[in-house]
Order: sequence, then structure tokens, then C-alpha cells
Amino acid sequence: MNKSNIEKVVRDFIAGSGMFLVAVKVSSSNRITVHADRNEGITIDDCAAIHRHIGSCFDRDVEDYELQVSSPGAETPFVVIEQYLKNEGKKIKVTDNEGENYTGLLKNVTDGGFELEVEFRVKGRQKETRDISFNFEQVKSAQAVISINKI
Repeated sequence: MNKSNIEKVVRDFIAGSGMFLVAVKVSSSNRITVHADRNEGITIDDCAAIHRHIGSCFDRDVEDYELQVSSPGAETPFVVIEQYLKNEGKKIKVTDNEGENYTGLLKNVTDGGFELEVEFRVKGRQKETRDISFNFEQVKSAQAVISINKI
């Protein structure tokens, strides 16, 4: 199975739907994993529709494959700019290319990068916020921070 063919089939199918393709992986044993999402979150019905469409485009009698379609998962590092856009205004963790970790509020996502509003402690307990600008090339990984509110 050709990864680029699968990506094209999925992109053509989801065009204009509000969904976006995050990643396609094809193993040597033809296990295909497709991760897709949308700003509001992808549904099981969305995943099933993508799965059915892929199945209709490739003949298993010609080349057998296993197919899984899902969201990338809350703890999965960001791969495409749409994931940054989806999480704008939310808390994320960024690891830069030097291995430094930053956690803060994701702001001002553009084609070239983003800003992270980070809180620092200054002189004891006083807190101060500062925006740190990142180019995407400076980022080793970024992912959403999951917080659970106690009732």
C-alpha cells in the first residue's frame, strides 16, 4: 500500500468537511493507521465514513491490508498546523530542539510559528507572565496538556 495514495484519498474525501488529516502510517505488513481530527473533535461516525471510503478505493483482493481510523489521541504530539490551531487558547507543553520544556497558553498561531504565554516565578512567590515566540523549526514536540477539574 502506498502512503501517498492513501493520504490523497483521505484528503479528497474530507475536503470541505471541517476535518483534517493528521497522519497516515503504513507498516511493512500493510497495517494502515489513519489519524484525522476536526476542531470540534472527530466522531466515531466520521472515522467510520473515512474507513468505508478508503475501503471503497482499494481492492483487498489485489493487496490485503488492515485499516484503523481514529483521532490522534489527546496525548499525541502535534504533527500538523491544524492541531496547533485547534488548541489555540489552551494549555500546551512544548519541548524545543535544545530539550528545554515550556508549558503555557498557546497564542497567535501562524504558518511560521506561535507564541506561548508562560508563567514565571520572580523573587519568591510573585508571578509574571511572558510571551515566548517559537518558529515551528525550533520545536521538537508540542502536545496538549490535559487537566482534570475536581468538583
